[in-house]
Amino acid sequence: MSADVPDDDITTADTTSFEEMNAPAAGGEFSGYIERTAADLEAVFDVPVRISVVLGRTKMPVSQLLKLDTGTIIELDRQVGEAVEIFINDRLVARGEIVLVENRLGVTMTEIIKPQ
Repeated sequence: MSADVPDDDITTADTTSFEEMNAPAAGGEFSGYIERTAADLEAVFDVPVRISVVLGRTKMPVSQLLKLDTGTIIELDRQVGEAVEIFINDRLVARGEIVLVENRLGVTMTEIIKPQ
């Protein structure tokens, strides 16, 4: 402490960091946690994403690929009834089953993949 500044004139700044405010409390709960709702995401509701459902995969040489024609059957690496993979913007997010809805194919999610 400086000799020429009295103790009552010294102010201290709040040095609590963002990480400290949002760190888990002793009981494991976040002390600065703010509950989010769907309305909080409204700004991203119109952002387009690409959803892909992968039925299966196979490898073949280009020579065989060039011979493909209408009606050609391509054997995939999955069995009938095995889960399909659901990708959003090329990231695996879920697995599911193919369903028929009003004469259209659809997918029902059976497993959500949590990020590592």
